[in-house]
Amino acid sequence: MSTKNRVVPIVMMILLFGMISFVTNLAAPMGIVLKEQFGVSNFQGMLGNAMNFIAYAVMGIPGGILLQRVGYKKTALIAVFVGFVGIGTQYLSGHVADSAAFSVYLLGAFIAGISMCLLNTVVNPMLNTLGGGGNTGNQLIQVGASFNSVMATFTPAFVGILIGEAAKAQITDVFPVMYIAMGIFALVFFVLWLVNIPEPNVESGSEDLGSMLKGALRFRHLVLGAVAIFVYVGIEIGVPGTLNFWLSEEPTVGKTIAGTVAGTYWLLMLVGRLLGAGLGAKISTKTMMITTSGLGLLLVLLAIFLPTSTNVALPVVQSSATGALSFGFAKVPINAMLLVLVGLCTSIMWGGIFNLAVEGLGKYIAVASGIFMTMVVGGGILPLVQNFFADRIGYLPSYWVIVAGLVYLLWYALQGCHNVNKDIPVD
Repeated sequence: MSTKNRVVPIVMMILLFGMISFVTNLAAPMGIVLKEQFGVSNFQGMLGNAMNFIAYAVMGIPGGILLQRVGYKKTALIAVFVGFVGIGTQYLSGHVADSAAFSVYLLGAFIAGISMCLLNTVVNPMLNTLGGGGNTGNQLIQVGASFNSVMATFTPAFVGILIGEAAKAQITDVFPVMYIAMGIFALVFFVLWLVNIPEPNVESGSEDLGSMLKGALRFRHLVLGAVAIFVYVGIEIGVPGTLNFWLSEEPTVGKTIAGTVAGTYWLLMLVGRLLGAGLGAKISTKTMMITTSGLGLLLVLLAIFLPTSTNVALPVVQSSATGALSFGFAKVPINAMLLVLVGLCTSIMWGGIFNLAVEGLGKYIAVASGIFMTMVVGGGILPLVQNFFADRIGYLPSYWVIVAGLVYLLWYALQGCHNVNKDIPVD
């Protein structure tokens, strides 16, 4: 395929990279809508987010099998179609009776999660292939990842603006988000259908999936790393998601500002990824993981113990009583600022954990990726656990769940990542 002919599919893949973040990060702020429209608890408000991530546990390994059998383009088309259906189902939840709306929304979140899992399996190798591999392929992946972070920043802020400061938010308030998502999915589907995309060469080994899985799971540092991925994604989602819940209920903050503050967490993740990319060649992965886990642990502990009466000014989008939007500085509890800064720490953890966990795995690296994709379910389970405690002991004390997770990540970086199974053949 000529360079000119690759421009359109490259743009489509970058759009899909952003859509993964857009749809995934819609689930947590939607919890505010679910809580207010249906009068449910924080735990139930996080169920939409949980359903989105439970789909990863269901489709992680099957998604890899689908990729092997039908190729990248067809898998991408299936993923985009499923994404359209998932968002469409969430849209329908705003048109059915209240007695069924909550269940319909959760179904839509689960279907959308299946799409996100499949897209995650496809977009990285497709961008790498469209770039011709090597440095150019990696550069395209970094562009896609950057757009992913931009959309993560935009989504909670956009939802906060849409629901405004209404006493009772409704699913219908966020229909514009769903229109955008369905429109992009429809556009990408038809463009991908019409263009030719080169298929990456996939090596198929002689061993079956069962024996490959069994072999990979013999590596202690991989198993512990898979648990670390589960914990990490839970931390990544739980910190800003619960922060958004908390600030939305603060009378001096409100939903619009809360959404912007939560979005700032994702903006700092973008900053952290850029810094990590620049420092990655100079600082070892282990050192980066130890530093970020330790710093994140300190920030969360300070957020738990410092008084909420101490305020700091953060740049945010604000909504006036008439609904007019403006940009300026708003006072929020210092605890919120500390939790936002955790985004700098979580930014490099996915790559860091993966790098440490697959060290010395050889032929088992591909199946390890499937295991990791399955363990992304932690992004649904851990925030659910955190908000179970938030309902009972309060928002800030619920961050002890995050503390426990960061302690595990710190231990993994210090001890758990060592490969103690070097005698296992990997050729």
